[in-house]
Amino acid sequence: MRLDEAAELEPSRPLMTNADRHVDRTPPVTAVAGSGQSEGPKRNRRAGRRSCQKVADLSPTVFAVDTPARSEAQVELGAQERSAMRSVGLDLGSREVSLCEVVDGYVVARRTARSLEAFEDLLGVQTRPARVAIEACREAWHWNDELVARGHHVLLVDTTRGRRLGIGGHGRKTDRIDAEVLARAVEQGNIPLAHVLSPERRTLREALHVRRALVETRTQYITTIRGVARSSGEWIPGCDPDNFVAAVARANLRPETRAAITPLVTVLDVLQRQLSTVDIKLDALCKHEPIVLKLTTIPGIGLVTAAMFVAVVDNAKRFHHAHQLESYLGLVPSEHSTGGKRRLGAITKHGNSYLRALLVQSASSLLRMRADDPLKAWAQAIVKRRTRRVAVVALARRLAGVLWALWKRNVVYDAHHRARLFGGVAPPHDDNDALNCASRKIARRLREAERKLQPPRREEDANR
Repeated sequence: MRLDEAAELEPSRPLMTNADRHVDRTPPVTAVAGSGQSEGPKRNRRAGRRSCQKVADLSPTVFAVDTPARSEAQVELGAQERSAMRSVGLDLGSREVSLCEVVDGYVVARRTARSLEAFEDLLGVQTRPARVAIEACREAWHWNDELVARGHHVLLVDTTRGRRLGIGGHGRKTDRIDAEVLARAVEQGNIPLAHVLSPERRTLREALHVRRALVETRTQYITTIRGVARSSGEWIPGCDPDNFVAAVARANLRPETRAAITPLVTVLDVLQRQLSTVDIKLDALCKHEPIVLKLTTIPGIGLVTAAMFVAVVDNAKRFHHAHQLESYLGLVPSEHSTGGKRRLGAITKHGNSYLRALLVQSASSLLRMRADDPLKAWAQAIVKRRTRRVAVVALARRLAGVLWALWKRNVVYDAHHRARLFGGVAPPHDDNDALNCASRKIARRLREAERKLQPPRREEDANR
C-alpha cells in the first residue's frame, strides 16, 4: 500500500482549536479536577467519556522499520503515551517565588507564593514528576534538595548564560516572565546546566565564608583603631593581626585616645575568639577531606586555600584539563581578536573571587619564600621579563593547575618531578615526608587557635 493510499484510508478527525487544546491539557490542580469531576457546566455524554480517558502526548506516526512508532490500535485502545516529566520554571526572589508550567508551548499554570508549601498541589509528593528549572543562587541548593526529595528533577541554570535563553530580553524582566522563559527552555531542552555542590562541600564552603567575614571585619576594626590613634598624633606598633589586642594594651596612648578605641578593642577581642573557634571547626571538617592534606604539600598553599579549592571545584573530574579550570576561575587573559590579529587583555576575573584572591595571595607568598622550588624559579623568570604583578598572577594560574592535577591523580606535590619538567634539579622526593610536613603545619595552626581561646593569665599567676 502506498503512503498516499494509507492517508486516504485514515478516517478524518475533527480539528482542535487552540482554546480546546489549552483546556484539555491543563493539569489538575485541585482535588475535584484530579478526580475527573468538573466544577463548570456539564458536557455531553461523549465529551464526558473522553475526559475520563487517559490522555497523553502522542509520538509521531512513522513508517521506518527500526523506529518506534504508534499504530491505530495504540491510538484507539488502552492507555496512551504521556510525557514522562512536566516542564516547570521557578524564579526565586528575595521575598516571593514565581512558578510557571508549560505544556506544548501553552502556559497551563502560574502562581506566586512565599514558600514551597504553597506549591504543594503543583510540586508535592503526590503530583506527577516534573523537570524544574531554577537559576543558580544561594536559595537554589535548598530548593534543589526539597524538590528532589519530592521526586522531581531539578535543573540548575547557569546564570552567566541566562541571556541566551531570553531572560531580560526586549527590556522586560519580571519574576513571572523569567519563570515562563525557564519553563519554555525546559520544554525545548535548552537549559545551560550549572554544577550542584554536594552537601559536604556546601558545609565546608559555609564555614569558609563565615571565616572570611570574620577576617574582613577584623581587618576593618584594626584599620579604624590605627586611624583613631594616628589622628591623635599617636602610633600603635606593627604586629600580626592575631596579636593586635595585646599590642594596643602595651602601646603608650593617652587616656582620651584609649577611651575612644576601647569599644572597638572589646569587640575585636571577642571577634578574635570567634575566629579561633571557626578555625578549629574548619580543621575538623578538613579531616573528612583527605585530599586537603595532600594539596597543602604545595609550597605557599595553606589549609584555607586548599579547603576553598575543594569547596569550589567539588569534583576534579568536572574538568578535562587544567586550562578549563583556570578559565573557570577567571585566571586566563581576556581576548578581543578580530581580522586575524590576536589581542589579549587582563584576566577575565570570572568565577569565585574569593578563591582567586587566595590563589594570588599564595603565589605572592611563594615568591617571598627562601626555599628554592621549581614553581618559584619559573615565576622569577617571568619577573625578569615582565613585572612582579604579572608574575604573581601567572603563578596563581599555575598553582590552580597544579592543585587540579594533584587532586585528579590523588598524589602529593613532587618538586623533583616539577624540576625535571622545567629542566632544573631538586632533592629526592618522599611522599610520607611531604604528608608529615603538611600534617605538622596544620597541627601547629590548630594549637595556635586553641591557645587563643584560653583566657589570658593574670600578672599574679605569671609571676609565680
